[in-house]
Amino acid sequence: MNRPTMVSTGTDLLADAVAGQGLDVTRVEWRPPADGTAGDLVTVALDPLRRAANARALEAMLGVTATLVDVAPASEVLGLGPGEFLHAGPPITWDRASGPLRGALMGGAVLEGLVADPDDAVALFESGTSVSLEPCHHRGTVGPMAGVVTPGMWMFVLEDPATGRRTHCSLNEGLGKVLRYGAYGPGVLDRLRWMGDVLGPLLRTAVRSVRDAGDPIDVTAILTQMLQMGDEAHNRNRAGTLMLLRDLAPAMVGAGDRPSADVADALRFVGGNDHFFLNLAMPACKLALDAARDIEGSTAVVAMARNGTDFGIQVSGTGDEWFTGPAQTAEGLFLGDYGPADANPDIGDSAITETAGIGGFAMAGAPAIVRLVGGTVPDALATTRRMREITLGANPRWTVPVLEFAGVPTGIDVTKVCRTGILPQINTGMAGRVAGVGQVGAGLVTPPAEIFPAALAALAARARSRSGAGAGPPRS
Repeated sequence: MNRPTMVSTGTDLLADAVAGQGLDVTRVEWRPPADGTAGDLVTVALDPLRRAANARALEAMLGVTATLVDVAPASEVLGLGPGEFLHAGPPITWDRASGPLRGALMGGAVLEGLVADPDDAVALFESGTSVSLEPCHHRGTVGPMAGVVTPGMWMFVLEDPATGRRTHCSLNEGLGKVLRYGAYGPGVLDRLRWMGDVLGPLLRTAVRSVRDAGDPIDVTAILTQMLQMGDEAHNRNRAGTLMLLRDLAPAMVGAGDRPSADVADALRFVGGNDHFFLNLAMPACKLALDAARDIEGSTAVVAMARNGTDFGIQVSGTGDEWFTGPAQTAEGLFLGDYGPADANPDIGDSAITETAGIGGFAMAGAPAIVRLVGGTVPDALATTRRMREITLGANPRWTVPVLEFAGVPTGIDVTKVCRTGILPQINTGMAGRVAGVGQVGAGLVTPPAEIFPAALAALAARARSRSGAGAGPPRS
């Protein structure tokens, strides 16, 4: 006689009782759809455009190759003028800005010579007469943590050779007391000035040399390799940074117009900064996701971003509209004597990595990441498996060896998030709540649940409008 088994769909009390009697229990993580989404789920599921639109969106994402083609000031490649600041996340004004975002803006104002003292920048931003704030995403750019970009900052420029589309990201400063975490002390500003005077121009010479030789650096290919080497390309970028240094170092050394001491300092800085490659992984992911934008009927998420106050998503089928909710505070590990009370809510555009299927979605391939963000190795494996339930497919180029080289889960589907109640998993650094503090830890976080039903409602409204169905079925 076959041994009886039981399948449990979330009723742990019953499952535990049966398991206690020696029977085999298969537990299935299942939750009812999010409250109030039933009608919208039906409408979107019946949308005749949805299936083909999502297939097109996924194909577009997977078809992009990101190559590093230039390094140049933001004034040159983004057209930023004096007093124009970019920031991470959805749109926000100074009066709602969090501590780390305010700190980064204050430091940026000093860096641009708008004020002599960071404290003087407060009145500048409060008045808003000679400065402006705009999301990085609105300029084809992504910024880690506070994500502040000023005209004088140097940017990586990535390009898809098949289409010529480009994305950008600033250069990575390292960890701890850095501008992107809201610090703005003299050491922070001195480092940024050195990056503008020495590192940026040296990298430009090297990148252009490699590009003009006909072999530009393939960032997508490096991502493929680093995922085989224990990186997940959000909070662990050690292998990626070393591969980038391998490809650029000969051209940096061969740059004849720079003193050897400058070259040595630059090589030492990049080699000692394990997160340097993050600022290439992010625009590579944005380049892929931007290819899937503006496909009518698609339920694919094309951006997840946080400004330290709000968490926002953008969806392929709803254009540039942001769906926002309150940013959550990560749970994880803290530096020194810092604790949960010191941490600001989640911040940064770096969740673009998870949106593309790496970072928290690829934690199974980077088990060492749990030593930074908390959790266990089984948690990391379970996370990657769980993310398959809310995505459109898998990326055959970016694979996880421990899961039989399965592709990373790719293409977050709004309908699947609402139907299952499973939220995207993000691993992240934590900035101090108070401006000027810097990094206080790292951990795990999810988006606010309510933003996905809001996006679903907008998708359903568009579907009803196209079909001429008016209000359609009730949403609850």
